[in-house]
Amino acid sequence: MKTLSVALLVLIVMSGQLNADKPSAANNKITLNLDDTSEVLVTGFIAPVGESLSDNFKQWDELVNLRVAEPEKRHPASVFQAFLPNKPVSVGDLWVPDMLRVVTLLKQLHPNPNFFLHINAGDSFGLWACLRGYNDQYADIVFRIHAEFRLKDGWFTPSQFTGHLVIDRNQEKVAFFEMYVPKSVINFDVNWKRDKGYVITSTGFCSQMELRAGTQDLLENVEFTESITQAAAERALILRFYKSQQINWVPLAQVLEIAQAQQKPIHVISIDGPLVDESC
Repeated sequence: MKTLSVALLVLIVMSGQLNADKPSAANNKITLNLDDTSEVLVTGFIAPVGESLSDNFKQWDELVNLRVAEPEKRHPASVFQAFLPNKPVSVGDLWVPDMLRVVTLLKQLHPNPNFFLHINAGDSFGLWACLRGYNDQYADIVFRIHAEFRLKDGWFTPSQFTGHLVIDRNQEKVAFFEMYVPKSVINFDVNWKRDKGYVITSTGFCSQMELRAGTQDLLENVEFTESITQAAAERALILRFYKSQQINWVPLAQVLEIAQAQQKPIHVISIDGPLVDESC
């Protein structure tokens, strides 16, 4: 079974613990379009993962030699329509991207992507997008994707894919795109099928797994007319994947002080499973 991290979390039971945490947004709605006749050159990269693996997994050649399927590929702009909403949206609005078109992009990394995770602790599979900000020229869409790659003898499950799609609204073209696995101490999970159906599990670190088009300087220099912070967009997205994120968890160091001040009981919960991503 999948290796699951165990976290000791302390919860103060209080009213209003569950909330939608939707970021505030203006009422102004915009429509986003792309010129389907254009093309986008996307570069892909997967850094070697072998050094982060346990000794047993270093014998799995397919994993040790995991590399990007196509380092460069020209995609029609219609593929990036996957991330656009099918109706006008306001800053902070969320929607589900087109899964089939996103598969086309993921296949540039590996030929066998899978959205329906082979092991799933709840409803944490899928993909969501959010309008983070816009001005007269640009619109920034932030997204989060949970997907894995089916290997010949097992599965490679990144913690998540996140990134930006920046649209040039005037030219209706992709100005910048990135889809990547965030860096962390552990950012992927693997399951290896051995003889007689036995499956062993491990985790590891991949320093770079991404698709990119354009330069990030563009996004760093844009000033939006209306926007929410990157943190607010990420918060809104994670709430779509993990219901546990809707709970107001209290840091252990603050528990006694808050419990005494509010005269609330303390509940100590040991949780077995993913809480923030799929790397466990």
